[in-house]
Amino acid sequence: MITYLYVEDDEDIREGFMAVMEAPHRKIVGVADAEAALALDGHERFDVLVTDVSLPGMSGSDLARQWLANDSQRHVLLISGYEFKQGLTNIGTNVRALLKSCEPEDLEAMLTNIETLLAAQRP
Repeated sequence: MITYLYVEDDEDIREGFMAVMEAPHRKIVGVADAEAALALDGHERFDVLVTDVSLPGMSGSDLARQWLANDSQRHVLLISGYEFKQGLTNIGTNVRALLKSCEPEDLEAMLTNIETLLAAQRP
């Protein structure tokens, strides 16, 4: 089972993305802000952080940095309304980005790619 922590402040978008992400081998937990994500991560270990970049309070990029502070090999998928031209590697080596307007197939392909990398990392 791959566990995902999905952070999106817009409830409709959060529910829509979570429905697209749903699969038998995935557990997806959704929260509305970075602070809730950090609190949950303190109690449960998640494999992948999927987060909107523009969040109230702490940004998704800052959340990703904090998420990776203790384990730089964790995986992050940043979702944004704007295309990242550069800078993802400054956040971490396993950080990727998708546009919020992406097609469901693009999201699924990205998640499958991350899951393949996770499987290769596990003993």
